[in-house]
Amino acid sequence: MRRLLVLLLTAFAVAGLAAPASAGHWVKPLARAHAHNDYEHPRPLHDALDQGFTSVEADIYLVGGQLLVAHDLVDVRPDRTLEALYLEPLRQRVLANHGHVYPRRMPFQLLVDIKSGAEDTYAALSRVLASPRYSFLFTAYRDGWVRDKAVEVVLSGNRPREVLSAQRERLAFYDGRIAAQDDLGPGSDPRLTPLVSDNWTKLFTWTGEGEFPAAERARLREIVATAHRAGQRVRFWATPDAPGPAREAVWTELTAAGVDHINTDDLAGLAAFLRD
Repeated sequence: MRRLLVLLLTAFAVAGLAAPASAGHWVKPLARAHAHNDYEHPRPLHDALDQGFTSVEADIYLVGGQLLVAHDLVDVRPDRTLEALYLEPLRQRVLANHGHVYPRRMPFQLLVDIKSGAEDTYAALSRVLASPRYSFLFTAYRDGWVRDKAVEVVLSGNRPREVLSAQRERLAFYDGRIAAQDDLGPGSDPRLTPLVSDNWTKLFTWTGEGEFPAAERARLREIVATAHRAGQRVRFWATPDAPGPAREAVWTELTAAGVDHINTDDLAGLAAFLRD
């Protein structure tokens, strides 16, 4: 029996499977899986990790010196801080997994969408990220060099680009816009802008019904190719997310084009799609 158990555990390790901290089952990290508005799930962060997600999104407001997580200001609660919902659980997870979010080394993105004032919220966030309790978790930029760590923090929403670009040292990066000439491709710097995102409906008319227009498919693939040549990742929001053929058609095209982060509120649905 002991020999059988050893063989089973070895097989899981070879397959690159990871055990989530909150459950006894095994899950394989999914490189493309991004949890949009992750904090709205019953167990923020943990539900995404249990499905193998490697990118999660948290909206924050600076209220009374605290970074509170919510989609709208009226919904903030003093107990739902960025530290409580994300930083502390990630810290515990990385310590348990010897420096990584999953036992199998896999990049992990924490996309922080700033909803309150850009500069003051970022200043407060920077202080928290740089604290001795958490700083070891985060990919760092220092004097022109990027040092990869367990978690890469990328800022979306109200993001102070000028402040970020002027810093010689920082633990956060900039989410650029695909439609912005300075953000996508050769004119950008992946040491500042490793991710470019945009609203799908502003760039494409197709929403999964009927054939994907050839010109739009070509445009999608050119966007991804341009970003990848510049060392950037690609994400779209506002893609179809209701279960059904239209969503699956769009996800299939995104995967085929090499889009790095597929956006969803349906954790189990995307996980099942990516594992098929």
